[in-house]
Amino acid sequence: MNKIEQEILINLSTRLKELRVDKKLSQEKLAEKCGLDRTYISLLERAKRNPSLFNLKKITEGLEISLSDLLKDI
Repeated sequence: MNKIEQEILINLSTRLKELRVDKKLSQEKLAEKCGLDRTYISLLERAKRNPSLFNLKKITEGLEISLSDLLKDI
């Protein structure tokens, strides 16, 4: 992964955590709403995983936001 890709992943992870915390959701609760594993949410928030478009869509549905809202300014 090059430097630009890593920066994008870090920005996404920060944005994801901010939105989850703003919604007052634990990683476990968000994972449950998305049909994903809590450890996967944790890995995303630490920029350790590069999510697929399909998983990003599941996460936005769990956060009750649009995909464009998640990706804004990233």
